[in-house]
Amino acid sequence: MNLMNTEISEFSLDSFKDGEFLKISKSDVLGKWAIFVFYPADFTFVCPTELGDIADHYDEIQSLDAEVYGVSTDSHFCHKAWWDSSDTINKVKYALMSDNLFALSESFGVLRPDEGRANRATFIVDPDGVIQAYELTAEGIGRDAEDLIRKLKAARYVRAHPDEVCPAKWKEGEETLAPSLDLVGKI
Repeated sequence: MNLMNTEISEFSLDSFKDGEFLKISKSDVLGKWAIFVFYPADFTFVCPTELGDIADHYDEIQSLDAEVYGVSTDSHFCHKAWWDSSDTINKVKYALMSDNLFALSESFGVLRPDEGRANRATFIVDPDGVIQAYELTAEGIGRDAEDLIRKLKAARYVRAHPDEVCPAKWKEGEETLAPSLDLVGKI
């Protein structure tokens, strides 16, 4: 299923953020960039390494007018217990959302229906609630926050400069391309 350039669905989820319980809905994520980081389960192996890596880069992500939302099908109580017991997860200052009714995972197309868990997937959503990039990886393949930030910067750049595109391995400040007939066959 291709979700590129589609608007995210309405949702309202119990969440845990930096020692507090709260509800997060679609209206809360609109107006700035949102990064949804789906992961299979709390108290596992690869998941805390990914969430901890993002926590280490959270200030930079926020400086790009973006917010991170970790999402699993575990309860918000389970998120708190994990945060309380893990030094790695205790670094996480962004929200961990509880999709225990599976609605958000289903709407993003990442629910494992036979397991009730989400696949490992990341979605970059623009301030209008439209998906601009996503990545889905196999169970044992962890993601990299630095590459996520590079993709976020590219998505932000293209939104601000709709007549330009970012080539492979593009980094902020590097040259972009202006698609035209003159470039066809020249790259």
